[in-house]
Parts: sequence; C-alpha cells; structure tokens
Amino acid sequence: MSNAPLSGLRVVVHANGVAAAYAARLLGTLGAETILLESAGGCALRREPPFLPGTQVSALFAYLAAGARSRVCDLASGEGRATLGAILSQADVFIDDTPVAERAALGLDEAGLAARHPDLIHVSVLPFGATGPKSGWRAEDIQIQHASGEGYLLPNGLSVEMFPDRPPVKIHGHFAAMQGGVAAALGALAALWVRPEAGGQYVDISSQDATLAVGAFAIQRLGDGSVEHRVERSFRYGGVIPCADGFVELLTLEQRQWDGLVKLLGEPAWALDPALADSLERSRQGPMINGHIREWAATRKVEDIVREGQKLSVPLAKYYTPAEVVHDAHERVRGLFQPVETGAGVFDMLVSPFHLDGAPLALRGGPPALGEMDSGETRA
Repeated sequence: MSNAPLSGLRVVVHANGVAAAYAARLLGTLGAETILLESAGGCALRREPPFLPGTQVSALFAYLAAGARSRVCDLASGEGRATLGAILSQADVFIDDTPVAERAALGLDEAGLAARHPDLIHVSVLPFGATGPKSGWRAEDIQIQHASGEGYLLPNGLSVEMFPDRPPVKIHGHFAAMQGGVAAALGALAALWVRPEAGGQYVDISSQDATLAVGAFAIQRLGDGSVEHRVERSFRYGGVIPCADGFVELLTLEQRQWDGLVKLLGEPAWALDPALADSLERSRQGPMINGHIREWAATRKVEDIVREGQKLSVPLAKYYTPAEVVHDAHERVRGLFQPVETGAGVFDMLVSPFHLDGAPLALRGGPPALGEMDSGETRA
C-alpha cells in the first residue's frame, strides 16, 4: 500500500480488552504487521458479544482483530515465555493490558522487557494507568466514562430533552476504551519517532486520562467557576434538530453562517431583530431561537433542508442512522468501508476514521483463526 507508512514494522499485542486491541488495530491499518498473542482458549475479546448473526463470531473481535495474525503463547510456562522473547526480539512495538500485579510472573514487567529488548517500544494501556493509587483497579467502560467525568454530562442536548427523567448513562459501546486505544497508538508513534535517538521506551497510558481529555471544554469552564451538567451541556441553539422525516445537525459559529441560517428560515421577523446581530445575545436567547428553528424544521424534509442550507453555506447535515452511514454514497466515495471476510460471512467494515495522503487506507484481511501462525495457515 503506497500510503501505509508503517509497512515493515511489527506490532505485537497481548490484549484482553478493547483499548490495547484498538491501538494495535490503528497501527495495523497504517501498514504495520500485527501479531495477536493469545492463550490456548483465545483472548477474551473472542467471546465478547454481540455475535454476528447465527454464529459465535464476536463482531467486536472481528473488527478489532481485522488484519492481524494470531499466535498461541502460554506465558505461564517457560516455553511460552521463551516464545514471547523470540517474538519480541523481532518486534518494534509491544502493546499489553495485563494487570500490573501479574506482569512479572509472565515476563511482561517493564524492567524485565527493557533489559531483554532495549530497542522495543513497550506500551501499557490500562483503565487507570500502570502507576499511581488506582493502577491495580479494573474497570468496565461505564466506570471509565464516569471516572473521567464524561458520564456526568450524559445524556445531553436533544436526548435529555426527549428523556428528561433518564439518569446518567454511558455512550454506547466502548467509547472510553477506544479513547485509551487512540492515546496508546499515538504514544507508540511518538516513541517510534524518537527511537533512533532515544532507543526503546516505556509508554504508560490511562484510558481515564484519555477520556478526560474529551471533556476539555467542561474542564476549561470548571476553571472559570462553571460546573457543567448534562441538562446544561448543549449548544445554545442548533444541535440535533428533529425534522418531518429524520434529523439534521446544525451549528453556526460565524456571523456569515448565522446570516445564511436566517435566509434559510425565510427571514422571519423574530430573526431580523437587531439584537440578534450580536453573537452573545444569540447565545443568551438560544432556547427561544431553537424553539423557532424546531417549529420550522418539523414540517420539512431532511433532504430539502440540507440541500437549501448548504447552498447558503449553513453548516448542517443529515443525522444518519448506522445503516445509512454504511450505505451512503459519500462514505463509498471516501472508501471508509471495505468488504471483509469475518468467518461468519463478508461484511462491510470501517477501515479507518481518517485518510492518509488524500487516499483511504486498507485492511490486510479479516480476523485471524486462533493460532493460525502456529499451524502455518494463511488467510485468503
């Protein structure tokens, strides 16, 4: 692949959680050869629901392990640790989410790996990091989201208006762990960048810290003395707007965008109030403005609003359902999805959330069969 900058690098991952596996997935999508170390029973992600229809193939594992190869390695045995040493001697990056207290017995401790593999980039990714008072804590995604403050702010916007009695929840899926995975991938890349001068390094990633960064604006306002809450956390006006046949998302930040919105709405008298020429006054009157926008949008179709709004440079777009995202022409043109054999059939799979050098990336293949490297099996 011409736009695969990590071609020629080898990433070894020992993952039972999403964060470490997602970090390896990102690096693999950039061209690195990725090897998944698994126990004889396979890593825990293979048993994580939901499962692809009519099978016991984990959809989550299929996504996270796409393009990787599998090697069974019993780290509790001397033979397994010797195999690990041989694999890491040819690796550039090792990503691990083994609990800190268990690492030394398995030959995965920071000092031991650094002594045996001085040029290795060793990335640890845990819910609360590998150092500090919470380093031994385990956590599911819901705990990480709330420990980072993000859970306190959910649901918000239209969701809290539609379901005002709903308690704080969590973002669907593995949002916090994936934030940790992104941070781990970036940490690995940064360490690789300076490896010619610095040699191997140990990178300690906390998914809590990574998710905390998502709420940077809330933290900034906390410094100003304002404590955000899910009821208050929304754009003053705009956001997700219900229409006659779906939803659009709207956000006007610049004066010209507001002017375009006023034209889109038909220049009603309320929008022509001279006071609303001031952006601060518009923020103060956000609920009133949104009430008018929603009343206007409720009788109009999404396609019509988007077409006319974009002509006027109003920053809005259709709010897609997951099924619409997969089949939309825009995503097809950008090459965001690739048909992948999963072991339960061929499915369209998100390759990467970004392009490189103006072109989409590609996956090497689907998820590996357990231990395929041991038996010499190869994927089509």
